[in-house]
Amino acid sequence: MLQYPLWRRIAVILLVLAGLSAALPNLFYSRVELHNDAAAAIEQFGPSPEREADLSAWPTWMPSSLVNLGLDLRGGAHLLAEVRVEDVYEHRIDALWPEVRDALRDQRDLVGGIQRIDAPGGQLQVRIENESGIAEALEAVRELASPVVTITGMGANDIEVSAQGNVITVELSEAEQVATDDRTIQQSLEIIRRRVDEVGTREPTIQRQGERRILIQVPGLGSADELKALIGTTAQLTFQPVISRTTDPSTRPGPRQQLLPSLDEEGVFYVLEQSPVVTGEELTNAQPSFDQNGQPAVNFQFNVTGARKFGDYTAANVGAPFAIVLDGEVVSAPRINEAIPGGSGIITGNFSVEESTNLAVLLRAGALPAEMTFLEERTIGPELGADSIEAGRIASMVAFAGVLLFMGLSYGWFGLIANVALILNVGLVFGLLSAIGATLTLPGIAGIVLTIGMAVDANVLVFERIREEIRAGRGPARAIELGYEKALSAIIDANITTFITATILFLMGSGPVKGFAVTLALGIITSVFTAIYITRLMIVFWFERRRPKTIEV
Repeated sequence: MLQYPLWRRIAVILLVLAGLSAALPNLFYSRVELHNDAAAAIEQFGPSPEREADLSAWPTWMPSSLVNLGLDLRGGAHLLAEVRVEDVYEHRIDALWPEVRDALRDQRDLVGGIQRIDAPGGQLQVRIENESGIAEALEAVRELASPVVTITGMGANDIEVSAQGNVITVELSEAEQVATDDRTIQQSLEIIRRRVDEVGTREPTIQRQGERRILIQVPGLGSADELKALIGTTAQLTFQPVISRTTDPSTRPGPRQQLLPSLDEEGVFYVLEQSPVVTGEELTNAQPSFDQNGQPAVNFQFNVTGARKFGDYTAANVGAPFAIVLDGEVVSAPRINEAIPGGSGIITGNFSVEESTNLAVLLRAGALPAEMTFLEERTIGPELGADSIEAGRIASMVAFAGVLLFMGLSYGWFGLIANVALILNVGLVFGLLSAIGATLTLPGIAGIVLTIGMAVDANVLVFERIREEIRAGRGPARAIELGYEKALSAIIDANITTFITATILFLMGSGPVKGFAVTLALGIITSVFTAIYITRLMIVFWFERRRPKTIEV
């Protein structure tokens, strides 16, 4: 008699039911997607009649995880951007000037007067009055250096200080530039990911390519321009004192001042102090709202440090104008009517509701550390994605039909059992993909088709072993028992090698290659499970019901 414990039968049946229930929502993709979008909108913005109606498209008590469709199946936008890390070098060096100035002032008796002079990008140059004090000046500036905190930069300082005549030059060291590049790219990746996630897009691909490039693929967006509008701005927000207001674009600002155009008032320019009082980095929250006139606006909130600086400045400058600057344009320049100690405020302007919402998203996500140049942009239409899905469906059906026919003709009743297991196998693959939130791409479909072809390998090994045992004169029950036992090692060995290959592809590959590796690896797991447990359980049920004296495989 075949030995198959009751607990194992129950465990196998429960696992199959769990996998198929996880795969079930994919048969009603549009309805479940509508339900999921409504649930996310209700959680973020609150209920509404339309959202409640969309939510009812799928029962809330049923699984609602879907296999996300990749860019090549759903359509969407593709961008390849290069980050201008040189901008960060300039900002870092420019921020050093107050410290260098203070350090040299402490040596005024030796160096005399000091003056910052124009220098190439990424350099800070200071002229001292007494060249005889150059050694002391260099020593004072070098004390500002800090060690580079990376493995490759151990022992190196973040700045290099040199002198020529009475001019001191400060620039970032090579080790610090490498570390800055890495930090800048990582920060850009995180900010882009947060901005894309804020608008509810599904499974974007955002990854580093090379030293300074970032690949961005977002399924479901209508165009590359829409994606660029979302991530293409640095969203640098600053609050700067206003010196004057003018309509003359040729106005020359004074030292450490800048001339910026108004965003709303055409032909109007503002002369501002270059050093901001507060920056967007000190924002903790930003939400779209409406001003007292019912016009779209953005409410913002500073952290403790920003709130203190904002409150101190507004208290000391009641009656003075104060510019809110976004990406080099003055959004508004309201007059300070009273001190604002709470660290909150509102940005008003000629916004639409969509613009105020996008601005709030950008401010919440933070400012990109450097400007990005888009080297490649591509839009994949939904029609092309539909064609890809149809081609994948046809390929899967052909593979299915071929395997089912072969197994039925070769192994008869046992082949039909293997075919049922094959159908369950594909269902389990989609169940696992849904459970882990994987993204299905065109290469992923190729992995599923390959899984269909490989799924019966284990069954072929088992059935051939059973044939050998029958030829050796074993009874039906013993032949089946020995067939599974003797084929087990071969099944495990054959699939482990393929699983290792899939793992290497996942670790070393990127994008579509990873999608292929994921479906292949999951297909291997489900194939082994169905061959060792499901087909055996079905054969046990059949054997216990029919009690055959002989069997033909």
